[in-house]
Amino acid sequence: MNFSKTLPALYVLSAICATSVAAAEKSLVDYFLPMEPQAPLVSEGIWGDPNVLPRDIKNGLEDPEMTRFCYWDGGVVKDDDGRFHLYASRWDQSLSHSEGWHLGSKGIHAVSNDIMGPYVDEGLAYPQWREGMGHNVMGLRMHDGRYAIVTSEITHGEVFVSDSPDGPFELLGQIKWDANGFDPGLARYNQNGRMSNVKILLRPDGKYMIIARSTAPMLSEDGILGPYKIMGDRVYRNYPELPQEKNEDPTVWYSGGLYHIVYNHWPSKTSHHFTSEDGINDWKYRGIAFKKDETKIFRYKDGTINDWTYVERPTAVVEDGHVSHFLFSVIDVGKGQDRANDRHGSKIVVVPFDGVAFDRDMQSRISRESTNQ
Repeated sequence: MNFSKTLPALYVLSAICATSVAAAEKSLVDYFLPMEPQAPLVSEGIWGDPNVLPRDIKNGLEDPEMTRFCYWDGGVVKDDDGRFHLYASRWDQSLSHSEGWHLGSKGIHAVSNDIMGPYVDEGLAYPQWREGMGHNVMGLRMHDGRYAIVTSEITHGEVFVSDSPDGPFELLGQIKWDANGFDPGLARYNQNGRMSNVKILLRPDGKYMIIARSTAPMLSEDGILGPYKIMGDRVYRNYPELPQEKNEDPTVWYSGGLYHIVYNHWPSKTSHHFTSEDGINDWKYRGIAFKKDETKIFRYKDGTINDWTYVERPTAVVEDGHVSHFLFSVIDVGKGQDRANDRHGSKIVVVPFDGVAFDRDMQSRISRESTNQ
């Protein structure tokens, strides 16, 4: 054997294997990209504790002087003209955070020419219905091309639709669900029968899928209102080492041939990542998506970091088959410290994400797992 020729080849093979293993060990947080400021970072004349200063007030949606509104939730929809529509919730800053989210929260529509922002608040999305009441607000484009807004948590789980992303949005109806032999509590959050944290996904097979607060997959073959059949238990149920309570804020998306769920365990400020090949069965744990006290995802290209105290409501934005950005609802202090008419508050931040590399590495990981079975 000619070892002088064989050894270099072995070194190359070893390097390829090492690269593959390194990719397999990466978690979702490793694919967040630095934020490109939409305007110079500022500290003067805006709200917020020093941990979120300086910042780009043109990123996402906020009231920089905190004279009117606090913002929360949100889902972005791109229209046929290339504009970006953010459907979210807001409440008057004269309310504390603890009061605002459930006593004064309303569904709104904002628009931007750039996915990163700035988004201009265009007002209430459906003012004719209960004075615009809404929370856990998200938007999507339906299979038939119409635009839809969903609200839950302080409402029962309603869907509003329009032929135009600018509205007017009219109530289509309330989401229906079928326990299908499972615990009804997987669909509704409380004794009032309300749904919570509802995210609706358009599946590539033409069906609609809901992932709500419980993370249990629910499937509709009869349109966006359902009925949605509960198809399984909580995705983390088979992982007793993970917290089984106080989980919330799931987001769901389909990319790279996989269904993904990321949800938040709020006491530890830790978000967890799961995948499934069919979106119903065999949800596999893929590790910590991000952990507030350990990972800093709100980083600008110059190295400046905004360290938001609470990071919640993650929402994936899929463009051209891959996640391009995540939305987050953030607040600069503890929720109980955000009081009425003060200099604290919340906003929606947009963070870029390398979804192409993420899907490529996930596919390599799935292929390697199949080979090892």
